[in-house]
Amino acid sequence: MDEVGIDTGTKIIPVLEAAYGERFSAPANVVASILNDGRKGRKNGRGFYLYGEKGRKSKKKVDNAIYKVISVQGQSRLSAHQVAERCVMLMLNEAARCFDEKVIRSARDGDIGAVFGIGFPPFLGGPFRYMDALGPGEVVATCSAWPHFTALVTRLVNN
Repeated sequence: MDEVGIDTGTKIIPVLEAAYGERFSAPANVVASILNDGRKGRKNGRGFYLYGEKGRKSKKKVDNAIYKVISVQGQSRLSAHQVAERCVMLMLNEAARCFDEKVIRSARDGDIGAVFGIGFPPFLGGPFRYMDALGPGEVVATCSAWPHFTALVTRLVNN
């Protein structure tokens, strides 16, 4: 969001919510708090990350002031690896939904669109390539281990 602009990114939330439901909704109070604090991301040097001179990120260090803005604690029970894994697995799940709902015609289209369109990590080759590399059993097992963290993952795994 910092790269696109938080103000710009939040404008698509109602469209995504209308099209895809709860899984694309964001807590309104959090979005409003961030915008009211004047955080637009890289373009104004105030977002989720700290920025050095000329709007450059300072090695992906979180701006700890954001936690107060959105009224949450900054301490996570998850390791950096677990956070990254969850983000990737949620993207894999959405990619599979897109294929199932015929939003995309092929796994290759999904891989190209995800890498160039939404910033899926290119070194993983795209969501479908990564699912192939892991194997479906590993993907399901990884996602199935999360229900104690969030009800959303439980619904996604069961769907």
